[in-house]
Amino acid sequence: MTDLATPRAASAIRHRNPVVRALRPVLRHVALILLAMVMLYPVVWMVVSSLRPNSEIFRNPGLALDGLQIQNYSLGWDALGAPFGHYLLNSAIVVLGAIIGNLVSCSMAAYAFARLEFTGKRWWFAIMLGTIMLPIHVIIVPQYIMFSQAGWVNTFLPLIIPKMLATDAFFVFLMVQFIRGLPRELDEAARIDGAGHPRIFLRVILPLMTPALATTTIFTFIWTWNDFFSQLIYLTDPEKYTVPVALRSFVDATVETSWGSMFAMSVVSLIPIFLAFLVGQRYLIRGIATTGIK
Repeated sequence: MTDLATPRAASAIRHRNPVVRALRPVLRHVALILLAMVMLYPVVWMVVSSLRPNSEIFRNPGLALDGLQIQNYSLGWDALGAPFGHYLLNSAIVVLGAIIGNLVSCSMAAYAFARLEFTGKRWWFAIMLGTIMLPIHVIIVPQYIMFSQAGWVNTFLPLIIPKMLATDAFFVFLMVQFIRGLPRELDEAARIDGAGHPRIFLRVILPLMTPALATTTIFTFIWTWNDFFSQLIYLTDPEKYTVPVALRSFVDATVETSWGSMFAMSVVSLIPIFLAFLVGQRYLIRGIATTGIK
């Protein structure tokens, strides 16, 4: 009896296995879609709330709209001391300066660590990596004192100048890993042609670093655009406010907060980040894949 049951059970398993194998990726994709919906719900709710009257925003946690309150966008655009485009321009200036600073300084520092030989190179590299573990709250006070004595408070300089000194160790490490993966024969061939380190860096290494440079650009853009703490510390004049600080101005303890206008301008502030990620997604994935796993 057992001998007859065993082949039947084996045959049933063989017939059932293809079904299980076919359903497994379907179930996996369904789980990923459900997880994505949970993660995207706050963003979708914010977009929907930007189209609701102020009195209904927190009464209805759902996504159904009874009507469109499009005037939240026009009211939010002119709700502060200046049009919201002024704060978008301020953020664009800070972001552009930070991107240029990181691309120039971090690429040069990475080339030095990856290709040059100098005294204490390993120790300096270890110290550079150690700065990644330092939270900004540890250095914000001495930095503020230094920038205050230099007269840079309430300007964009404290947000841009440090980027030009290769202070973002993460990007330096990212580029070092990428440069180490490039064949040294390229350097030797350029050196035979009479090129020194500046020409090797500009003509040979830098053109091949496009994935790493694109990754640095995208991360710098997103982190700087969303930075609230540093910009709140150094920018005190409402005319110099960037987008995150301007959004905070919508919340006032003395009067009723216009949540609809604030959510509307929050949606507007997310558009540049969405476009940057959409345009640079291919370079971002390629940059991480070719630099982090070496």
